[in-house]
Amino acid sequence: MNQHVIDSARAAFTTKGSAITLGAVVHEGECHAEPLVQVPLAMLNRHGLIAGATGTGKTKSLQLIAEQLSANGVPVFMADIKGDLSGVAVAGESNDKVAKRAADTGYAWHGTGFPVEFLSLTGAKGAQLRATISSFGPLLLAKVLGLNETQASVLAMVFKYCDDKGLLLLDLSDLRSVLQFLSDDGAEELKAYGAMSKATVGVLLREMIELEQQGAEKFFGEPMFDLDDLLQVERDGRGLVSVLSLSDVQQRPALFSTFMLWMLASLYNELPEVGDIDKPKLVFFLDEAHLLFDNANEALMDQIEQVVRLIRSKGVGVFFITQSPKDIPETVLAQLGNRVQHALRAFTPDDEKNLRAASRTFPRTEYYDVQQVLTTLGIGEAMVVTLQSNGAPTLPFISRMIPPQSRMGPLTDAELAQRLSTPQVKKYATAVDRESAREMLAARVVEAPEDAPAAESAKAREAPENGGLLGRVLDSSITRSVIRTAAVAITGRLVRGMMGSLMPSPRRRSRRR
Repeated sequence: MNQHVIDSARAAFTTKGSAITLGAVVHEGECHAEPLVQVPLAMLNRHGLIAGATGTGKTKSLQLIAEQLSANGVPVFMADIKGDLSGVAVAGESNDKVAKRAADTGYAWHGTGFPVEFLSLTGAKGAQLRATISSFGPLLLAKVLGLNETQASVLAMVFKYCDDKGLLLLDLSDLRSVLQFLSDDGAEELKAYGAMSKATVGVLLREMIELEQQGAEKFFGEPMFDLDDLLQVERDGRGLVSVLSLSDVQQRPALFSTFMLWMLASLYNELPEVGDIDKPKLVFFLDEAHLLFDNANEALMDQIEQVVRLIRSKGVGVFFITQSPKDIPETVLAQLGNRVQHALRAFTPDDEKNLRAASRTFPRTEYYDVQQVLTTLGIGEAMVVTLQSNGAPTLPFISRMIPPQSRMGPLTDAELAQRLSTPQVKKYATAVDRESAREMLAARVVEAPEDAPAAESAKAREAPENGGLLGRVLDSSITRSVIRTAAVAITGRLVRGMMGSLMPSPRRRSRRR
């Protein structure tokens, strides 16, 4: 290989302190058997992008970065949509392909499993994740329900009403009870906040039913998932790998993408500022990242951009995994300092346009024709740009990625079952239903009929004390009836008298004739 290329790579990827190894440099089809391509551990909270067409090796790149983070004591969160990341819990097995890749890259490979906790939105394949309706907030919940702007504003109004009235929104039944109350008996109370049509309420209720049919009632409620459980470091110093299994909820992509955004936003709100640190406190890997941005309104896009931009200072890194950089909005893409770009395809005019756009996002280099190279990369090869220790981006280099040390495939059902009896799984297994909006509104309805007779009885008891015998006589039903009859008679006479004085009698009319 061209020695000038090797020297440039050594200079670009020289790191101070710990680093994550990605692979070996490839130039003009030749791979230099030395794992030079690295990213400093301290730069992994500057976020990153792993992109490429289907089958080009994105998942394996995600896996090898995640397991090295764990080995360096950094907790990791991975969204496993396809169900093939669970193998990170067990050691990988050597075969001809693994041995050849290790030899090509000069990497000392050995199979290793990593500490893993499995999470689930349904509770079927891991610890049950839950969040309260209140913690989601009206903006994210509106995205989950697929509401338009008018419907979303009504939902925000309902949240404001509940906050002011002290009504806890913990699960979907709480929200349903509030909507039904405000559209009927409580409509008068809502006038100070604005109007709410029954048609809009109907839409909200129907969308909630659709969510419930897909199992959403299981993850709205309590006990709410404690985000500190993501930040665990094992006794041997390795970071915990939390794998969120999403294979059983693929039919509702907006649901799990918004849930992951909720986790990021909650981490940002709860974690203290740490500034620049030697290694991240947590790194997120969000597969199928385009689902976060599909059909997102302007307000939600602003929130996503804000979280990505600011959560770095909390020591949290975020890697987006998707097919094309064009799937990520430019305002978010600009925040991603580390790039692992696998092969792109150019079979259609749109593909060609996306390819040109992707190639222009890389720094200029004399070693590669980036646009041409991106269509010829082999499986497990990628164009890599990382941040150096001083924060400056490296030149782009083609890297043949090292093989992951854990299993490159899913656990068997039996292996997974053995890992679903952990203390964390048991901690969230049983739902808790404490007093919230539904119970408070039900109690209000029950108390109302009982209070009315009590008030009448108190009034009856007070009358004799205030008026004595005369008070009892005047307050009796007979007296009230006599007074009403007399009043009617007197009023009738007065009316007849007035009409008679205003209108001439028949006799007078006959004389005028």
